[in-house]
Amino acid sequence: MDISLVTIVIIAANVIISLKGFEDYGFFEKYKFNVGGVRRGEQIRMFSSGFLHVDTMHLFFNMFTLYFFAEVVIYNLSTINFIIIYVASLLLGSLLSLYFHKDEYHYSAVGASGAVTGILYSAILLEPNMQLGLLFIPLPIPAYVFGILYLLYSIYGMKNRIGNIGHDAHIGGAIGGYVVTLMLAPSLFETDLMMIVLLAVPIVILFVMHKMGKL
Repeated sequence: MDISLVTIVIIAANVIISLKGFEDYGFFEKYKFNVGGVRRGEQIRMFSSGFLHVDTMHLFFNMFTLYFFAEVVIYNLSTINFIIIYVASLLLGSLLSLYFHKDEYHYSAVGASGAVTGILYSAILLEPNMQLGLLFIPLPIPAYVFGILYLLYSIYGMKNRIGNIGHDAHIGGAIGGYVVTLMLAPSLFETDLMMIVLLAVPIVILFVMHKMGKL
């Protein structure tokens, strides 16, 4: 698969900043997402945390997912629109984390997962018939199945506070990718309405659980 310059730049930025964070605790603490820090006026954390990761596996999984889906979005919507979706998903992921944890001043999270999930959701909307061959699954699966399962796992991870990972940012990122893609390509409402409905299911589940006090 050919890889565009913008994808290389984003992956390189994630790798360089994450490696710096692995080696420099002060740097990691200064730029991670932290509710107390954000509410003190350190809004840069809303953006910078999207380039930090917990460990090499967290970094690899996010960058591998980005590599696989970025070109689908760029091919269908252009480089500029890809950047818009990436940044919007990153920021919406941080905003949703802030919303869910606004009174937990100690709450912290890192990862490009919000932005990457936004790109994942965008790519699935644009190419719903993609088949994914994953290392741990012997047979190809439809991309939309992977996307839905990924988000459902994020809800589980959010509920059970698994790791120092922004699981709720996955949901915010998915919403960002979902909404911005539909704004940029409204013809999808005519060609793939069923896929639009299916991909909304985990998002609806999250808000229902939140409304019921399950999160």
